[in-house]
Amino acid sequence: MSGLSTAQPSSTQKTVSAFSTLKQINAGLLNVGYVDAGPSHGKVVILLHGWPYDIHSFVDVVPILTSAGYRVIVPHLRGHGTTRFLSDSTVRNGQQSVVALDIIALMDALKIDKAILAGYDWGARTADIIAALWPDRCKALVSVNGYLINNLERNKQPLPARAEWGWWYQYYFATERGRAGLDANRADLAKLIWKFNSPKWNFDDATFARTAKSFDNPDYVTIVIHNYRWRLSLAEGESQYDSLEKTLAAGPVITVPTITLDGDADGVVPATDGTSYSKKFSGKRTHRIVAGAGHNLPLEAPQAFAQAVMDVDGH
Repeated sequence: MSGLSTAQPSSTQKTVSAFSTLKQINAGLLNVGYVDAGPSHGKVVILLHGWPYDIHSFVDVVPILTSAGYRVIVPHLRGHGTTRFLSDSTVRNGQQSVVALDIIALMDALKIDKAILAGYDWGARTADIIAALWPDRCKALVSVNGYLINNLERNKQPLPARAEWGWWYQYYFATERGRAGLDANRADLAKLIWKFNSPKWNFDDATFARTAKSFDNPDYVTIVIHNYRWRLSLAEGESQYDSLEKTLAAGPVITVPTITLDGDADGVVPATDGTSYSKKFSGKRTHRIVAGAGHNLPLEAPQAFAQAVMDVDGH
């Protein structure tokens, strides 16, 4: 790990325009809705969102990167936005390996051999998995909150009380009442989590509404519920992915150049110096703390996030 550094988030809290144009492409099990911006022959950056968020976490990051000559792809993850399953018979699975396979399938469909991968929350986990298992597809990595690959046995161990409180919703979702609550109150739940995860972020109603539309996806509830129940070993994954999950449970080392980021106002994952997971990265790695930013770091601090992408490209 290189030295600790600090970047300042953007002070802009006002709503900016939504992405004006989305493309759709069949990729693997999905018809994926995605943004494709910037020069077609530029270096490719794939930006991956978390939950309960969507592609608009990167709406201010994309123009910074495209103006620097990058081609930027921003997909809606399964269960979000305009992404749809191609078959009604496909299991609505939210386990970690299948989300990563979705992105590999998208890269194949777009004929992208290798890309810089950058994300937060579910998106950081997905990027971490691809960097670990398919390093030939990942030129470099930006990962908010560091190494996020799940180990189900470790997930059975209790966390400190404050950390458990931050994950209250995954226990709620473990119940049928929680499933019904997510279905009935998906926007209210998301807004509550936004406020908890980013206590210093004064987002406006229009900014939230822009993303909340993505929760109307017909598979949203099923994917979210399965994701969190699977993490707690309360729902089975599909057996065809068992070998991948076994490899991931062993904590594979990430070899590609990496910048890890923490927001120092993250309400659910407190900022650290990044040393606790340093052995999970064998390539060059820099850790940065972004002052004033919470969990939705790309939208709260777009300049710092985009700078990390450009800097890791030079590692």
